[in-house]
Formats: sequence, structure tokens, C-alpha cells
Amino acid sequence: MLIKGARQLIGPFSWPPGSRPFPARPFMRLPLPSLPIPARPSQFCRQLASVGALPQLTKDRYPQVKRGSFSKLEQTHLQFFRDLLGSNRVITDEDECQSFNIDWIKNVRGFSQCILKPKSTEEVSKILAFCNNNRIAVCPQGGNTGLVGGSVPVFDEVVLWTGQMNKIINLDETSGVLVCQAGCILENLETFVGDSGLMIPLDLGAKGSCHIGGNVSTNAGGLRLVRYGNLHGSILGIEAVKADGEIIDCLSTLKKDNTGYHLKHLFIGSEGTLGIVTKVAIHCPSKPNAINVAFLGLKSFDDVLKTMKQAKQQLGEILSSCELIDEASLGLATGHLQLKCPLGVYPFYMLIETHGSNNEHDEEKMNTFLESIMADGLVEDGTTTNEVSKMNNIWALRERITEGSTHEGYIFKYDISLPTENFYSLVPIMKERMGESAKVVCGYGHIGDGNIHLQVIVNEFTQDALNKIEPFIYEYTSKLKGSVSAEHGVGFRKPKYIHYSKSPEAIALMKELKTMMDPNGILNPYKVLPS
Repeated sequence: MLIKGARQLIGPFSWPPGSRPFPARPFMRLPLPSLPIPARPSQFCRQLASVGALPQLTKDRYPQVKRGSFSKLEQTHLQFFRDLLGSNRVITDEDECQSFNIDWIKNVRGFSQCILKPKSTEEVSKILAFCNNNRIAVCPQGGNTGLVGGSVPVFDEVVLWTGQMNKIINLDETSGVLVCQAGCILENLETFVGDSGLMIPLDLGAKGSCHIGGNVSTNAGGLRLVRYGNLHGSILGIEAVKADGEIIDCLSTLKKDNTGYHLKHLFIGSEGTLGIVTKVAIHCPSKPNAINVAFLGLKSFDDVLKTMKQAKQQLGEILSSCELIDEASLGLATGHLQLKCPLGVYPFYMLIETHGSNNEHDEEKMNTFLESIMADGLVEDGTTTNEVSKMNNIWALRERITEGSTHEGYIFKYDISLPTENFYSLVPIMKERMGESAKVVCGYGHIGDGNIHLQVIVNEFTQDALNKIEPFIYEYTSKLKGSVSAEHGVGFRKPKYIHYSKSPEAIALMKELKTMMDPNGILNPYKVLPS
């Protein structure tokens, strides 16, 4: 539906050809929207391979990274894996291995010659014990939706893929605690708990492909962190396997367990460098009965900040998402994916979502908020809806930006946290710095929690373009006391820049933990920590 009194409050809408205003209709009790997502990364990589569009090997693009002193695979190693898993769960065919060797945004590519597909914690334990004893490097991989090269090999590491560890073990509907294996796809978990009136407190554009274990290993933030917090708060327990095969059972389902060190936090965000997560216990809040989405057009970033401040004040406990999209980012989704924007062209757009239990109450709060920002002259145009298909259409404009970007050229993508007032400051700076060497410089992301996704798109990767961007972008972030990684992790792309966010003492302690838990360094080498 249109914003209440929109013709008077907001002024005439400019609707693109083939689209129409959202019709007003009574609110119904709705499930959470099923967001459009990109093709599964494995399918995407196979498409790349078929058209000869594979990126350069990581070892050639980044020659300064040297292969560690790990063993090369031999037939005796492969025979052990086959005896343990069976031939059908040990992949050595070059074409089949290809999709596990490349990330879906074409940034990095390894050359693993062996993909292992365990089904149980015990199989993971035996694989790691063998690899540790034989000094075989291992790259854990889930849905392979990462954006910093953390989930694909750098050289010839064995890939341990968790996709067949996809069993839901238990759901306590009273406490809302779900226990499952690490390879469960996020969207499948959402559907499962939804039947019991619950929801997963994490929502990502890649939820149709990503695995919960990968989400935990990268401490994924997602779209609704402003309401439900990050995974450090939602994950109650973890089972993980250390590099030597030892199984660490911290699979508590209690919200309060104050017995000693919280070891689960060692694995949340460690990106598979300290151990491989095999099971997860996650607290699932009640699914909202009322969901409302507003999409707004604004003329300045200052107006965005004022609108966000009022959204937090006036929507309060029902505010679930507060997203910013700039004009160039939106153009990547509408221009390449044939998505329709319900508003005209503006420098900035905001997507604001509420989750609540009473739609009459929520609509009243939303309308009061919209009337307030219109009276203050903050918003030029807008629309609001609580119809599932319309909400999906609006969310697609935000969630498919990265997918649209892959059609534009090579993406240098940065996931950083900045103080809110400086959230968008890097975009104009990078536009000037890159000049005509960049096709697009744009920014979008979670304005509600200070996490911007900055993209610099060029025709093709060049060292000159990289040198213009790095380390400048991290130096700038550090000067503002921001973080060089907000939610995507450090992966392969950022270890040498982690010092911009962590002190030497903190990095030294992390290295000590790595040495203690993985003395041979076989788990996801070349990732997270600087060499």
C-alpha cells in the first residue's frame, strides 16, 4: 500500500514503466519474506568455467603469498579418504573440483585436487587427525558465499565440504532452541522453525545457499542485527573439531551457563582456523505476526542520518532493519537484473522494516514516523507495504546488488564499520581517488549498525587499481577508529590489514591461540592472521 495519505504527505509518485503503486489491502498474518537470492555459488562457478571466465589463480595474482610446508597429496592419502568416506564422497575430478576452488564473485581461485564430503562429526574428526599427522592443509567450506576468499583454497589444500552434514537434530519449541549440524542451509532452517512459530535470528541475501556453520564461523551479521543482535549472542552452544581430530563438545542449550571460559566464542568468527564447527545450538525468537516495510527516497546523506535517528526513536522496539542504498548501487540491481524500483531517481534510498506482534499498533507507529519525517522535509518520496510479494520486491533491490555488480565488471568489495556520521564518507573520496579507472564506486549497507559495503568496480583486475584502493581504504578506516571487517570476516583478503583494527598485543595473543590449537597450521592456512 502507499504510505498513508501519501499523495498529500509525499507528493506524486514516479512509477517506472511496467510497475504500479502497491495497492492498499487488509493486513494478513504473514510468514517472513522469502527473499530472491543469487544462483547457488557452485552453479555460478560452473557457468564461469563453461564460458572460460575463470579468474586468475590466487597464487599468480598474489605472488607474495607463498605455499606453506604442507604435504602434497599422494595416492595413499586418497585411499585413506576413500576407505573412510567411500569413493562417491571423495571428489578428484578436475571439473567437479572447479566449483569448490573459486568464490562466486570471481576474486580468488585455488587448485585443490580433492574435495571431501563427510556426513558426521566422527568422520570430520578422523579426516583432521589424518591430515594433521600427515601435514595436509585443509580448507573448510560450506555454501561458499563468502566475499573475502575465506572459503576457497589458496593453493592445493584439501577442501572439507560440510554440505552433507545437514541434519536437524532437535527443536525445543518451548525454549526456542534449535540444534543442528553445521551444513544445514540457512533458508531450510528458517522454513523448519517457521512451522513452529519461530524464526532464525539471522537473515542474509545468500540464505538459500549459505550454511549455518559458515555463518557461525564468520560471525555473519545480516540484515536484522539492529533488532536481533549478532551470533555471539544467539549461539548458545557449539560442537567443533580441533586440528588434531579432538572433538570439543560445548553444545549447551542453556541461555545462562557461567562455568568458566566461554569456549564457543573461540570458534565464532574464527573462520575455521581454530577448529571446524560441526554442530550448532541457536536460540530462535518468535516469528513476528506483523511485518511492515517502507522504502524511501532522500536527497542527502544528512537527511538519511536524521531519518535513521527518528526511526530508532519512534519505531523503537519494532525496528528490525534500517538499510541505506545509494543511487549507483540501486542501478546495478535494476540495470542488470531487470528489477523495478517503485520510486523515482534519488541520491539515496532507505529500506526500513518493522517486526511486531500487532499490526494495528505497528502501522500506527509507522505512520506516525512517516508523518514526522515528511513534516521535517527529510524524505522526498516513499512507499510502504505489508504484502509478502511487495516486500520481496523491495528487499530484492537491496539484496541483489552484489549479484548485479558481477555483471558490471571486476568487484573490489569492502565490508567495513565506520562511525555513523562517517558511514558514507569513503564513497566520494574513492570516486575522486579512482577517477576514470573505475566504472562504478558505490556504497550501501546497514546504516542502522554502521556497516557499509563499499564497492569499486573496474573492467578487470589490475595491480594498479588494487594499489589505488589498498591500503588507503584501511588507513582511512583506522583513522576514524572503524573496523576493516564488519561482518564478512578477514579471510584471505585482509590478514595483512588486520593491524589497522587490532593492536600488536591482540594479534600476538590470537597467534598464540592458533599455535596452541593448530600447531601444524593445517586449518585454513593463509587466512585471518598475518604470516
